[in-house]
Amino acid sequence: MMTDIDEARDYQGRHVDCDACNHRNLLAAQRCELRKACVQDRYARRIDRFFDWNPELADEHLAHPHFEVRAIAAKFANPFLLPAMLNDPDETVRWEAVRRLPSRYRLELRNDPHREVRIRVATLLEGADLLPMMKDSDYYVRIVVARKLDPPLLIWMVDDPEVEVRRIVAQRIDAQWLGRMALDPLADVRLEAAQRMTDEQLTSLRQDPDWRVRHYLASRLSAEELEPMLNDSDPIVAETVRRRVNGEPIS
Repeated sequence: MMTDIDEARDYQGRHVDCDACNHRNLLAAQRCELRKACVQDRYARRIDRFFDWNPELADEHLAHPHFEVRAIAAKFANPFLLPAMLNDPDETVRWEAVRRLPSRYRLELRNDPHREVRIRVATLLEGADLLPMMKDSDYYVRIVVARKLDPPLLIWMVDDPEVEVRRIVAQRIDAQWLGRMALDPLADVRLEAAQRMTDEQLTSLRQDPDWRVRHYLASRLSAEELEPMLNDSDPIVAETVRRRVNGEPIS
């Protein structure tokens, strides 16, 4: 039985007809091959192989009706033709174009309507160029930004609405702001901050409402600093504190 991958069909589902193709002269020269290297085929790998064999033909396909052809052609086309592709209706085409252009063009796509483009643009930008993306509507764009921003600039993201973003901020922000992160409403963020704080700073978290944070303190602070926690409301924390204060091993 023949499967879809064995067939040669175009993006509209029609059988590819080499005799009707504008590039039929390439067939005899072995510069294209049905079901292997064909610009008319609907499979991206076959289109990519066609332009790999015939990169000089990429420019004339930048306006092709099939987005896969335009996107792959953008990988091989003259870079001077690519700025116009930043307005292409398909996000894949816009991304393929901008990744080959100088960095100033990437700034134009910081507000691209498609999240995947903005995510990829954020991975390419550095420093102050990332600042406008701190307030992006998509949480994963902001995660990328939080991972890349210089630590001093992360103060602008300590109140991000997404907990995962704030966790990353707590992992990377300058140490002077860890006390601020330790006031976060969610324990996951406070715990990230606690793991970077000095012992002196940690004592302010002995009354933290979450047992996980207090248990972290119980495993790290000195016995003298733990004595106020001997009657902790959580039995696991209280037992850990007792063992530490008595010099017993913690299982």
